[in-house]
Amino acid sequence: MSISGFFSRSEITQALRSLRREWAVIAIFSMVANLLMLAPTLYMLQIYDRVLVSRNELTLLVVSLIILFLFAALAFAEWARSRLLVRTGVRLDRLLGERVFSAGFSRGVREGGGNPGQSFTDLTEVRQFLTGPSIFAFFDLPWTPIYIGVLFMLHPLLGAVAVVFALIQAALAWLGHQRTVIPSDSLAKAQGRSHAYLNGKLRNAEAIEAMGMLQHLHPRWALLQARYAELHAAAQGLTHRVTAWSKSVRYAQQSLSLAVGALLVIDGQLSAGAMIAANVLMTRALAPIDQLVSAWRGFVGARSAFLRLEQLLEEHPPLPVASPARRLRGDVWLRDVHATAPGRAAPILQHMDLHAPPGSLTVVLGPSGSGKSTLARVLVGVWPVSRGELLLDGQPLTAWSHETLGPQVGYLPQDTVLFSGTIAENIARFAAVDSAKVIAAAQCAGLHEMVLRFPKGYDTPIGEAGRLLSGGQRQRIGLARALYGDPALLVLDEPNAHLDDVGEAALLGAMRQLKERGKTMVMVTHRAGVLALADQVVVLREGQIQLQGPRDEVLAQLQAAHHTPSPSPAGSLPAPQPQPA
Repeated sequence: MSISGFFSRSEITQALRSLRREWAVIAIFSMVANLLMLAPTLYMLQIYDRVLVSRNELTLLVVSLIILFLFAALAFAEWARSRLLVRTGVRLDRLLGERVFSAGFSRGVREGGGNPGQSFTDLTEVRQFLTGPSIFAFFDLPWTPIYIGVLFMLHPLLGAVAVVFALIQAALAWLGHQRTVIPSDSLAKAQGRSHAYLNGKLRNAEAIEAMGMLQHLHPRWALLQARYAELHAAAQGLTHRVTAWSKSVRYAQQSLSLAVGALLVIDGQLSAGAMIAANVLMTRALAPIDQLVSAWRGFVGARSAFLRLEQLLEEHPPLPVASPARRLRGDVWLRDVHATAPGRAAPILQHMDLHAPPGSLTVVLGPSGSGKSTLARVLVGVWPVSRGELLLDGQPLTAWSHETLGPQVGYLPQDTVLFSGTIAENIARFAAVDSAKVIAAAQCAGLHEMVLRFPKGYDTPIGEAGRLLSGGQRQRIGLARALYGDPALLVLDEPNAHLDDVGEAALLGAMRQLKERGKTMVMVTHRAGVLALADQVVVLREGQIQLQGPRDEVLAQLQAAHHTPSPSPAGSLPAPQPQPA
């Protein structure tokens, strides 16, 4: 990629360029601060070459007052640029926070989980580097040639010594870059693997504790952690070696520059005041390079985070914005759809043709692993279609924005996940809680009476992931969340898996009401009760439609194939017989 193309396509770079006024003001304050850094050198020249020679106390007073004023101006310049950097960091968060949030979430969905929090960590690392004290080294670095030029004005030999030490410090910085880039990348990946493994196990801590799995899982984590510790020790050791060499070079520079100055004083080519001032000036000239060496590890980390954010935003561009007035009727078409899970090459669904008109209930049957849950995810746009068309009201799914489509779709995944908050907030999808809509959704799901029995009713906190509720309660709240806002399309994946008889009766009642209101429903289930309401039945096997058609026809074909009695007039399958113990 060319540099011009990189800058034209880079969202994060454009965000940084939009802050160019702030960067310009910071550069101006840096210029003022660096110019005022010459004040101590001039003060020493005046003290040694004028005050001590003339022994004039008034001159000493005036010079001291002037230097105090310049030091106050220096303090103001340093404070102003530091404060402006903080404000720049806040504005950078505002510019990129929402995009990084949505792109990181989209990557977590499209790529099967991963580590969505990494994107926020990367943004924080970039912001902290760009608005932290390390960035001052880059603003002060252009002034190093100016300080060296002043040293040449004092004496060419002093300038030559400063150039030699500047080259040595620059070589150390280059060496640090060459030797730390690959170890830093490997360290970040090892740390990510260790944290991801640990977080995954903590999410299932109850099962691990109950079945005594901890002793078997610890060695695996210990291997990952040992690898991380090994890489961390190597990276730290290299950083410390480079820093030690840089420190020794700095001390050598201070002593040798003083020795060169003393030699020039002995030869009568330099005054004693100029010797002391040159030593201070040379230290100041090389300070930005020394700071650069110390900050190099942070720069490498921020650079890696910057590139990851670039890739994230490029792979997950902003979603199209549709008209908010656009209303979904719920006419769903799948035409030769192929789809697979993120990170998997082989398709799970193949040659999928399906039409679910408004006001219909489509029941999807099939053995485990046949692609039923994949079909549900495809219908709501969670997993993308790799081939074929998914049309909603005659428009491709990509023509709808999540902001427009999301409130008009109800989705209950197979594993119901709730979030830390109250019952009302979870049902309202964490938007502004509309009490009437929350109660209507809860009543439709048969949840209202159960909620009223809680101490705080709808304001009852449910804990992280709903851990304070039973599986059936979580599923009924998830169903109410899917029903919230009267959506036009409902996709329910095993909605009755954890329901008792009362809960399933409430579910069937809700399905009946939704059909009467013209809603489109697609339900994945293994239980026969809902078949009484089905308009069409789809049977999947190995990712393809094996049977499809009106309910009675498909059930007749299934029962004929399995040599089972005919279905009851209501269309429900006979209840399974109890198995011997």
